[in-house]
Amino acid sequence: MHSLENMRLQFREAYNETKKQARVIVGLGTCGIAAGGNKIWDQVGSYIQTCGLDIDMMSTGCIGMCYAEPLMEIHLPDQPRFIYGNLDPEAAVAVLKRHIEEDKITPEYILAQDPRGFTAAANIDQLHDTPFYRGQSKNVLGRCGIIDPEQIVHYIAFDGYGALEKALSAMTPLQVIQEISRAGLRGRGGGGFPTGRKWEAAHNSPGSKKYVVCNADEGDPGAFMDRSILEGDPHELLEGMAICGYAIGADEGYIYVRAEYPLAIKRLQKAINEAEGMGILGNNILGSGFDFRIQIVAGAGAFVCGEETALMHSIEGQRGMPRVRPPYPAQSGLWGKPTNINNVETYANIPGIIRQGADWFASMGSENSKGSKIFALTGKINRTGLAEVPIGVSLRDIVFTVGGGVQNQKKYKAVQIGGPSGGCIPEEFLDTPVDYDSLLELGAMMGSGGLVVMDEDTCMVDVARYFLHFTQEESCGKCIPCREGTMRMLQILEKICAGQGTPEDLDTLESLCRVVQSTSLCGLGQSAPNPVQATLRYFRSEYEAHIYDKKCPAGVCADLLDITIDAGKCKGCTLCIDVCPTGAISGERKTPHKIDAALCIKCQACIVKCKFGAIAAG
Repeated sequence: MHSLENMRLQFREAYNETKKQARVIVGLGTCGIAAGGNKIWDQVGSYIQTCGLDIDMMSTGCIGMCYAEPLMEIHLPDQPRFIYGNLDPEAAVAVLKRHIEEDKITPEYILAQDPRGFTAAANIDQLHDTPFYRGQSKNVLGRCGIIDPEQIVHYIAFDGYGALEKALSAMTPLQVIQEISRAGLRGRGGGGFPTGRKWEAAHNSPGSKKYVVCNADEGDPGAFMDRSILEGDPHELLEGMAICGYAIGADEGYIYVRAEYPLAIKRLQKAINEAEGMGILGNNILGSGFDFRIQIVAGAGAFVCGEETALMHSIEGQRGMPRVRPPYPAQSGLWGKPTNINNVETYANIPGIIRQGADWFASMGSENSKGSKIFALTGKINRTGLAEVPIGVSLRDIVFTVGGGVQNQKKYKAVQIGGPSGGCIPEEFLDTPVDYDSLLELGAMMGSGGLVVMDEDTCMVDVARYFLHFTQEESCGKCIPCREGTMRMLQILEKICAGQGTPEDLDTLESLCRVVQSTSLCGLGQSAPNPVQATLRYFRSEYEAHIYDKKCPAGVCADLLDITIDAGKCKGCTLCIDVCPTGAISGERKTPHKIDAALCIKCQACIVKCKFGAIAAG
């Protein structure tokens, strides 16, 4: 078998040579580009070229600190690596100039530093000794933000494809599966089914033609874990899929990725082309006799295609609709052949397990939930971004230690975990360990890893309505319980939010939740009631306030609000008059204003505009 070791040593030596040269790195994942990373890249590059500076420029994917994008890192020979954030192009050039010419940092933009500098180390753990990273365990995301995702040589320098080489040269397919089973890896895309058992079922299924499928159809609102892996370290996914192909006896793989992820698709395709060009994918991989090819299929934007049987129908060119199981994909999947389906994060865990061993992986996490998990932190949280933590840490640690707590010193109210099919967890359970079983006991689920933080100004009835509207709209309509049940539940929630709810509506909601959950065909319908059940369970008083008092305690539901002006605070500045779209506010300058309730549409634009806190909704 051909060995990658000489190539790896060569690439690592070349990579580490950059310690002798100044280097600037700009984060160009989707989050960085959206924040203006491309403009920084262009302007800093122009400055370096104009001044004739001996500085190497490199782009990377997301390192997780989305809250501070755009980011720029500066590395000088034999010095720590410094990360600057919240930059604009002019500030980036000024920071670089000060750093290079005066050997001084710019404190107002500095985010973190790493005294280890910048080397192609065999094992990457925590990147920076900062609060955001301190509680993390960078396993899957270890290379993201460190390597150029469009350079296969960078991946190989960081032990990339070493696990595939090890599997092909020193392990049988069954030994690979046994190692995954012993590690305790559970699927990272939904219910947490044991990965080893799924692979074993596909391996044991008869037939000479089998498939490996990656579910990269990341459709949960607020979720971007898979996208960041695809953009920041695409070869990690390819290596995991190839190992799976070897283990189950498949020679062909498909990555079903959202068409809304154009950068991920671009980098994936480049990674596939590079791997094929080096004999790491394709025929006779590394001289082992094993063949494996991967194709990309762009999804059409249907949330239901995240369900594995609907996804396979879509790959086949059919309408993406779930089918009854059994048979399961491991017995009859893509084009009726045995198929293994996992999501991006699950496959991305495989190389580390094979390279470092099952015991290493199993040393992290809780008794029944091993390893680490990536979470997308969004909502009313100070440090939005991507965090990878050991499974079993508490919600409090994730929200307040890694995420920096709730924005604007507001009070924590709940966290929605597991996407639109997850549940809302209140403050009393903040110390719950985040693992598959503990979350199920609370009426939530791990899901793919979306984590939306909500503060005291959030209406939980409106939250349930929002997520149910999403799942109802994304229902394929094939089965009656999901199609009709979610519609009826949504109608009731809209009625309650409009102040027209009755006590009987709560009983009807709970009954519908049970029916839809127990009789829907696929996971979308079965889990759609989760946000409603969780909010009824933990925030029932808010439902009752909407129904009995005709009030929204959080001041969100417009039909239940009264907009008033405090004459004692109003300065008569007329700003509220200027922004009112219906002319509902009247008054002379420097005299208290009034609101005509009949004309007010409760848009709250006046509340936002008032500088004196004179206008309130209640």
